[in-house]
Amino acid sequence: LRSTVEVERKFVCDAGMWKRLEEIGAVCIGQREIHDQYFDTPDFELTLRDTWLRKREDSWELKCPPAVGKTQETSGEGLEEASLCSRYKEITSLPEIQSRVKEVLKHCAGGSLNADPLPGPLVTVGQVSHEEPGGPEGVGDSWPGELNLRCFAEFTTARRSFTLQEEGVQIDLDQADFGYTVGEIEVLVQEGEEVGSALEKIERAARRLGLTRNLRVEGKMDVYLQRFCPEHYVKLQRAHIL
Repeated sequence: LRSTVEVERKFVCDAGMWKRLEEIGAVCIGQREIHDQYFDTPDFELTLRDTWLRKREDSWELKCPPAVGKTQETSGEGLEEASLCSRYKEITSLPEIQSRVKEVLKHCAGGSLNADPLPGPLVTVGQVSHEEPGGPEGVGDSWPGELNLRCFAEFTTARRSFTLQEEGVQIDLDQADFGYTVGEIEVLVQEGEEVGSALEKIERAARRLGLTRNLRVEGKMDVYLQRFCPEHYVKLQRAHIL
């Protein structure tokens, strides 16, 4: 089975966004709270390779750069709009996630696969402390510790989702528990497929929402790391990941 690729553009979610969504006919498809934990080695070997290991509620997910497929995405005036969109392959099969993580770590200079796991079950994230998965409430999740992975970010997001059916996009309005609000326009495509059509859908939806200024908007992770993990954030900026 091929994995899906998430093509996404973030936007500033101002006070008038709900009204604009209603005016253009977007349909609310639900709201929920999402609890995320992100994992990496002490030397940030995964994220410095743009590989993001996440535990969302009780499920593991991995976001990484998609395989090279059809590279003709857009040209001319569309290049600037396309640069505002991120593209990540999403893997949800735990055996595939573990295999991919081990493969990345094996090629790292730090050799995390040969390192001794860090001692201690307690991880401090910003000003939040939590127990490492694998304790009484995380039975079966001891594998990150075995690979010297630790939680470096943890937050909860209140999400309200909308669909704009004629454009074929989903629009999420996110409020993170550390005080940051952001919107996302998202389209999913199969890995290896032409993503040009997804970019066009996102651009049409953005124009209908009045997002005429081509400004890069920071995601939740950008803001979280700036506030709570500045050293990590600087390294990712220097590597041109964020």
